[in-house]
Amino acid sequence: MSEESALVRSLRGAVAAAPEDAPLRLHLAELLLEAGQNDAAITEVAVALQHAPGDEKARELMGRAMGAPAPAPAPVQQTPPANPAAPVQEKPADTRPDGFDWQAAEGEIRDVVPPRFVESPLRADGNDDPGDADAWEVDAPGTVRLADVGGMQDVKDRLEAAFLAPMRNPELRKLYGKSLRGGLLLYGPPGCGKTFIARAVAGELGAGFLSVSVNDVLDMWIGNSERNMHEIFATARRQAPCVVFLDELDALGGKRSRTQHSGMRNTVNQLLTELDGIDAQANEGVFVLAATNLPWDVDLALRRPGRLDRTLLVLPPDAPAREAILRYHLKDRPIENVDLAKLAKVTDGLSGADLAHVCESAAETALLDSARTGTVRMIGMKDLLGAAKAVVPSTEAWFSAARNVAMFANEGGTYDDLLAYLKKRRKL
Repeated sequence: MSEESALVRSLRGAVAAAPEDAPLRLHLAELLLEAGQNDAAITEVAVALQHAPGDEKARELMGRAMGAPAPAPAPVQQTPPANPAAPVQEKPADTRPDGFDWQAAEGEIRDVVPPRFVESPLRADGNDDPGDADAWEVDAPGTVRLADVGGMQDVKDRLEAAFLAPMRNPELRKLYGKSLRGGLLLYGPPGCGKTFIARAVAGELGAGFLSVSVNDVLDMWIGNSERNMHEIFATARRQAPCVVFLDELDALGGKRSRTQHSGMRNTVNQLLTELDGIDAQANEGVFVLAATNLPWDVDLALRRPGRLDRTLLVLPPDAPAREAILRYHLKDRPIENVDLAKLAKVTDGLSGADLAHVCESAAETALLDSARTGTVRMIGMKDLLGAAKAVVPSTEAWFSAARNVAMFANEGGTYDDLLAYLKKRRKL
């Protein structure tokens, strides 16, 4: 027995070194079967059958391990003459010439050995492609409204005049011949709430919200990126009213003249095709909003009338907006004697993301002091002012680049709003 065990151990090592060697694995299974280790033998034979599905020895060993009786010799029968009138007796699907029930054996080892092949479910349209047109998740109409956006009254007024009022008043829109054609492009420095404003617009319209980024669209296989773009808009049409929000539009719709890869150019072409269909009856209730930090890198065709022809500059939050943002980020933290109006004044020029960082840094300072002293203390004005002083506005780099564009590439007055802001802030 000890000599046999040593042989089994040796064979196990050999099988581990050459896992695809079916004869070697079957030899191990045979020794295990002779030693009365039927379950272990079944496992080894099952793996061998994965590599050699038609191996007769493997099938015979599996039958022995499962306790099947030895097959009896088949009696020799005379083949009767064919009778066209006699019904054809079909053989049961689970009967095998060796008398072994392979279907039952498969059920026994299903939990031991995983299936060799897994079939992907068919798409709803019958295509066996793993992609699914319904894979895009549309958020239900949210509760966020423009009233939840602190300050930024100029932004709200322009949204109301250029986009929301015609959407909410179909009778007035019809009277004045106002077309629903076209979309809205939000641009400005990062961290200033473009995505939040887009969600607020969706809330005002009572529409679903479908956010799309470059990672959702681009695919390594030829043609898949264009198909993804089409399926995004098809999903929005099925679930209208719906706001399609194209985040980082400079990545999704960059200038084709600067794009070397033909696949990316084709994706931009597909986006143009989808935008051209916004005023079609089938697209009723689909509203397109886009956001970018780099509007000068967006393909000019996307901003043609009828596409993303409404442009809105989203600047760093004004004083009321800063106060609202600070209040939001401090509401669940232990604070005392905090003058929000004063804090909003000293944080002029900071973005919404910068303000969140100020609150986080102040909380971190108070937490570390509490840990060192062993006494919990509140977040005070000193912590917040110190954090605000240490933060460098993240928008400065953006304004440095935007200044050149506003001064030397303002074709057709595209960046007049930006130019006016820079003059007001004496950044020119």
